Amino acid sequence: MTPCITVDNVTKRFYIRKEAKRRLSGTLMSLLRLRRPNQRLPFLAVREVSVSIAPGETIGIVGSNGSGKSTLLKLIAGIYKPTLGKISVTQKLVSLLELGAGFNGELTGRENIYLNGSLLGRTRRQMSAQLDSIVNFAELAEFIDTPLKYYSSGMKIRLGFAIAIHVEADIMLLDEVFAVGDAHFQNKCIQRIKDFQAEGRTMLLVSHSMPLIEQLCQRTLWMQRGKLMADGPTDEVVAEYEAFVKKLGR
Repeated sequence: MTPCITVDNVTKRFYIRKEAKRRLSGTLMSLLRLRRPNQRLPFLAVREVSVSIAPGETIGIVGSNGSGKSTLLKLIAGIYKPTLGKISVTQKLVSLLELGAGFNGELTGRENIYLNGSLLGRTRRQMSAQLDSIVNFAELAEFIDTPLKYYSSGMKIRLGFAIAIHVEADIMLLDEVFAVGDAHFQNKCIQRIKDFQAEGRTMLLVSHSMPLIEQLCQRTLWMQRGKLMADGPTDEVVAEYEAFVKKLGR
């Protein structure tokens, strides 16, 4: 089967700014407040990663904080461009990486549905057709005409997730979207993901929850310090990753 996502020997380099130490020699130097220029130190967030994903696969991505998991998703989403290597995505993609990105606190929940929908490439007519379904999923009918600045963080997350999952796409990128919200809403999200799996959609899921990864993903990638350490059946990769973490804790 032809891959819908191909990551070919991809590296992503960032530069970290570090203020250089400076010495002030005498009163004149202090008055002039002379500085040395800040240093720009290279940091490889993703290092020579290659992976191909077939349509309909659900892929978990695990690893410690700073391992490159989220950077890899942002590269696939097109938010970042690779420093080296190539990425090919052949189907329509929606990313649930920063739920509610683009929300305006002065607008109502209803107005933000249209605003966020436009950012995701949806027309006003399309969003109108799905408005009731979005509001019902988010369980915000009572507050939908209230300015977003009065919403709790959980309410904003529910609205952001509800909007994103109503965008028709073949590929979904999810980054810790279940880490917030109460158990009831998390269960609703998980059930919706299972519905997407039954429809044959492709999903990449970043999570620190190994039970969630094992529940939803047939295949898992383990990232560590930007490198792809393992790629295989979820039970095998999770066991290898957990053994590594346990060894570090000794």
